[in-house]
Amino acid sequence: MPAVAFICGLVAVATQLPAYRPQATVSGTIRNFGSSLGGLVKVWEQGFAKVQPAVRFDDHLPTSDAAIPALVTGAADLGPDGGEATLTESLSFYEVHGHPPTDIVVATGSFDVEGHSNGLVVFVHEDNPIGKLTIAQLDGIFGAERTAGMRGFKWTPSDARDATGNIRTWGQLGLAGDWADKPIQTYGHAPSGTARFFQAAVLNNGDKWNPNFREFVETGSKMIADEDRAEQKLGLVHMLRDELANDRYGIAWTVMPQAKGVRGIKALALAPRKGGAYVLPARESFQDRTYPLARSIHIFLNRAPGRPVEPRLREFLRFVLSREGQDIVARDGGYLPLTAAAALEQLEKLD
Repeated sequence: MPAVAFICGLVAVATQLPAYRPQATVSGTIRNFGSSLGGLVKVWEQGFAKVQPAVRFDDHLPTSDAAIPALVTGAADLGPDGGEATLTESLSFYEVHGHPPTDIVVATGSFDVEGHSNGLVVFVHEDNPIGKLTIAQLDGIFGAERTAGMRGFKWTPSDARDATGNIRTWGQLGLAGDWADKPIQTYGHAPSGTARFFQAAVLNNGDKWNPNFREFVETGSKMIADEDRAEQKLGLVHMLRDELANDRYGIAWTVMPQAKGVRGIKALALAPRKGGAYVLPARESFQDRTYPLARSIHIFLNRAPGRPVEPRLREFLRFVLSREGQDIVARDGGYLPLTAAAALEQLEKLD
């Protein structure tokens, strides 16, 4: 679908949401500390000011990494964050406040716009007969046996799995003939927010990997070491173009901006861990959230259990999740707007 037509479609999606109707007239200052979300935070504020002119904003938006720490220290009211909370963030917040942060999902990560919390796509060599996998199979391919999984900061034994779940040859996935006994060679991202998302979505937040897993970082990014700056052999573009495209038995997970223009590889359809429809990665399947590895964009806040959200914060977040707020997301074109069902689910968290 052409980009202009797709953006028009996103605007149409936003119109399915309820329009913003103030439930209270609010005033005061909202302190935002974290990510600018590619400029969305400022545009949301400008839109909100038209309907709630007595509210002011005090913004410090250097990076997502500042969001939850600012909530921990009390320096912020809201923490816009392009990624998921880390173990240390969740634990430190709980140790200070005695409860976890409230997480409001305000948009969906991008399919192919660089630097916008892209969801993950799984690639294999173009000769590989396989066309689809479940998240459980990805866990078996990329992970290893574990005694538990991490939920927030809770080491949860029900998320364990033993070595019988390891998938190390293509024959274990049903491929026959020359493929059957060939070891699966695994590739992906080095430690980063993207890798944390993969661990959370696929490995149940475990930290044990297939021993042959090879890690790379985004080509052209600040994560490329000075000694690799010229050739960028540990960059993802090199991995996809020069390694996976020449490795019939390889499999890799990465983001679409790194795979643009790379020949000799193909993307796989994925299904949820417990089964269901297999869905190919595309802007449409990311936007409607049917693709299992689409990411979410967050605003965190400190809400004690049983206590109402402060009215000025509640009204601002209601605006963000409204038709007007999600229309801003759609027209910006970086992230993807929420579906009506997803937005209504988030609105319920504010009650």
